[in-house]
Amino acid sequence: MGNIVIDAHGIASTARFVASPNCDARPQPNDISLVVVHNISLPPGQYDGDGVIALFTNRLDARAHPYYAEIQHLKVSAHFFIRRDGRLIQFVPCGQRAWHAGVSSWQGRERCNDFSLGIELEGSDHDAFAAAQYTTLNGLLKALKAAYPITEVVGHSDIAPGRKTDPGPYFDWGQVTGCASPKLKPNAS
Repeated sequence: MGNIVIDAHGIASTARFVASPNCDARPQPNDISLVVVHNISLPPGQYDGDGVIALFTNRLDARAHPYYAEIQHLKVSAHFFIRRDGRLIQFVPCGQRAWHAGVSSWQGRERCNDFSLGIELEGSDHDAFAAAQYTTLNGLLKALKAAYPITEVVGHSDIAPGRKTDPGPYFDWGQVTGCASPKLKPNAS
């Protein structure tokens, strides 16, 4: 895959860019200090389809799967999506606010979308993640930390406890470079 570089427009050099309309301006454009790791699969528990891309671009066909009728109305996105084979897709430039965190707070700061980058891993709370995903995630985190003042990497469950469980129990924080501090691991006290 090669080294990932984040350009001046906030686009990762090795990513396939698919623009999502589900984003807007950050209140403070230079305030990017948090990375939030998620998991997603559409349909749930199925991989390699186009459901996530369709959801993040508001093109989800409610007739394609019964679950899609329940979520078709959602207007959500993430900055990045890492497929099971490690392929990287970017939906929102880093300088813009993606709609990935929802109601959230981290260390007393509300509205994590305002100051975070969202990375979705193709997966679920019920399956281990692939080695290629950790490789891409680590390369992406290295590039993001070089481009922005990232201080912490957390799970969605850390910023929305009781509401969200991802990246889930099968996500191995020990494989994430730079996450040695217990406060960077989900559910640490």
